[in-house]
Amino acid sequence: MADVRNYISVTAAYWAFTLTDGALRMLVLLHFHGLGYSPLDIAFLFLLYEAMGIVTNFFGGWIGSRFGLRITLFAGLIVQIVALVMLSQVDPAWALAFSVAYVMCAQALSGVAKDLTKMSSKSAVKLVVKGEGQGLLFKWVALLTGSKNALKGLGFFMGGFLLQVLGFQWALWSMAIMLAAVLVLTLLTLKADLGKAKQKIRGRELFSKTREINYLSAARIFLFASRDVWFVVGVPVYLYSVFGWSFEGVGAFMAAWVIGYGMVQAGAPKFLRRTEDSGSGAQAAKLWGVILAVLPALIALGMAWTAGDAAAETAEAGDPSGPAPFVLVGGLLIFGVVFAMNSAVHSFLIVAYSDADKVALNVGFYYMANAVGRLGGTLLSGLVYQQAGLAACLWTSAALVALAVAFTMPLGGRRAVGEAVE
Repeated sequence: MADVRNYISVTAAYWAFTLTDGALRMLVLLHFHGLGYSPLDIAFLFLLYEAMGIVTNFFGGWIGSRFGLRITLFAGLIVQIVALVMLSQVDPAWALAFSVAYVMCAQALSGVAKDLTKMSSKSAVKLVVKGEGQGLLFKWVALLTGSKNALKGLGFFMGGFLLQVLGFQWALWSMAIMLAAVLVLTLLTLKADLGKAKQKIRGRELFSKTREINYLSAARIFLFASRDVWFVVGVPVYLYSVFGWSFEGVGAFMAAWVIGYGMVQAGAPKFLRRTEDSGSGAQAAKLWGVILAVLPALIALGMAWTAGDAAAETAEAGDPSGPAPFVLVGGLLIFGVVFAMNSAVHSFLIVAYSDADKVALNVGFYYMANAVGRLGGTLLSGLVYQQAGLAACLWTSAALVALAVAFTMPLGGRRAVGEAVE
């Protein structure tokens, strides 16, 4: 029961953090686009955010296993508060190069904070439900991940709203104050450490993973790159600059997409009733991956069809009164549903493949791969959109999903310590 209470404290802090994380992304995107930054400039603002996630997940898993998840959670909240205060000092009068470098550094701190808190919360799930069966584990993992994404979507909307109402600086200050209050409450309620390994973690264990975890981590790289290649820069900028949507409209759509994605993710166990162990989970990952790979290509073809040619970036394709918005928005909503099913199964598998006392180490490694994918997708989103437009982002997404599916093909059931494969 004590573990459940501690898990609730960790998760509540993670939820509060997630709101600020989503809001911050939308604040930075819309504020600096409004200042005249190019799509590639905006992508660079997020590069260190994603890059630091690689480092943080790699060493954060070791820190969590060595010292407990309490330390990593507190560190994540403190670093995010520092990042918010740092960003609030940005001056539009600064030179472009200095401004980009400064924001990249602040975003790097936010990336560290995000992955410390995420690793803490997701690792805690395994510790709460250990010995209760993998079917229950799937439900808990899906609920946590889905609720997190729904709150991140709400954060997108909150970011656009705060930017409109309070302005960039005061929006950041308000979020920093909220997180400081959450930090104090967490310090008062979270007493015990979770996730300490029973044996000392050796350096080579940071790299030495099971076959299943290696394949699943590789698949995760391409899965999340396939989303971020259109999600980070391409679609928000396209909706604003081509369709003429307002800041609030762009923020509301991105929020609705992520909230819907989170709701589907949380409900994934109801749709995948036969996914009760790592073997059936691996089969589900393959099936839903194949379905997902087709969708970005269909959206790109639909956009080209509305334009009457293969360009999809013509004035007709960008006509907000024509069919193009329905094709793009409707297609991305369907993509979100299928992507959520894929992500839910992948998140279940990484925990199912991990032993209880090494779960923080393996989850950290897995989300390091996730950060690699997001880094690549973020860079590609600005570069591909600037050079070839939104249709090229969607075709690139389809190719990346196909690579993710290829890495799930060797996956199957795995015998955990002390139990047989079902």
